[in-house]
Amino acid sequence: MHDIETVTFAGGTLDRAAHLREDDSLLQQPDARALPLWHGKPLVDTTDALRLAWLPMDAEILAEATVEPIFLGLQDGSPRFAYDVSAWQAEDTDVVEMSKFRDESRNQHPSLPEPVKFIDLRSVMADLCHDDAGDAATAKGIFGWHEKHRFCSNCGAGTNIVQGGWQRNCPACNHMHFPRTDPVVIMLVLHGNDVLLGRSPHWPEGMFSLLAGFMEPGEGVEEAVRREAFEETGVRIGEVEYLTSQPWPFPSSLMIGCVAQALTAELTIDPVEIEAAKWVSREGVAESFSGNDPELLPSRKGSIAQFLLECWLADRI
Repeated sequence: MHDIETVTFAGGTLDRAAHLREDDSLLQQPDARALPLWHGKPLVDTTDALRLAWLPMDAEILAEATVEPIFLGLQDGSPRFAYDVSAWQAEDTDVVEMSKFRDESRNQHPSLPEPVKFIDLRSVMADLCHDDAGDAATAKGIFGWHEKHRFCSNCGAGTNIVQGGWQRNCPACNHMHFPRTDPVVIMLVLHGNDVLLGRSPHWPEGMFSLLAGFMEPGEGVEEAVRREAFEETGVRIGEVEYLTSQPWPFPSSLMIGCVAQALTAELTIDPVEIEAAKWVSREGVAESFSGNDPELLPSRKGSIAQFLLECWLADRI
C-alpha cells in the first residue's frame, strides 16, 4: 500500500527539529505558539471546521501549567509548544462522561472565546484535518509518557525533564529515559469472502473491529499476528503481509496493520482475550458501513481498522 499518509494520526505539519530542543530562547520568539491540553484533551476551535487552537505564548490559560512545556517542533519555521494545563479546575467537569469509552464532554476555560474548548481527541479524531490530527497525537502521546514515567525505572528516584520534553534524566543514578511506543499488530484476517471481526467487552454494544494485540519480546510481526489470532479465536494463520501503520495515542502505541490469510475457520473464543468474534462477509461489512445493520456497528471512524476494511471493500488490498 502507498497511502500510509492518509491514515489518521500518521503525519502532521511539524518539523520535530530535534537539534533545537535545548534552545530555551524559542519560548520568547514572537511567532511561537502553544497548544494546551487538559487531561489529555487538546484545545479545539469549533468556530467552523474543527481545528487545533494554537495560542500566543502570553495566553492566560498557559499559567495553569505546573510542568515544563514540550517543544513539539517547528511549523512553517515557527516554534510550537504543548502545555499540560490539567491543574485547572473546570467547573463544568463531568467525571462520569470523561470516564466513558467515548468522552463527548467539552470544557471551556473562562479566558477563552466560547467556540474554543477542550475536546477528547478520540471523539473528534476523524473530524480534524489530517495534519491537525497528527499534531494533536504527538502532543497527547508525549504528555501521556511523562505522566507515567515521572520516576526512574532503574532506581525509583524522581526524574527531570530535559531535551525540550523528549527525555527524562535521573539525578540519582544518571539513567536516561526516552519516550516509548508499544508496538501492536492489528490484522485483516481473511477467509475467502469473509473477514474475522472481534469485540472487547468494554466497547459499545454491537461494535466489532479487527483483531489486535501487543507484540511480545523476541517476536516478529508475522509471529505476533499468528499468535494473537490463535490465542483469541483459535484460527490458524498462514501468509501474513504488512500493509500500513498508525500512531495511536490511547495511550501510546504504534498499530502495525497486516493482512493475514486464515488456514482454518472454526472459532474457539478465549473469553479472557475477547468477548466475541465472528466471520462477516464483504457484503455484510458494506452493510455495516452504510449503517444498515443495527447489530454490527463499524469500527471507529479514523481508526486503522476502518481504514483497512475500507481498503478491502474497495479492492485496494
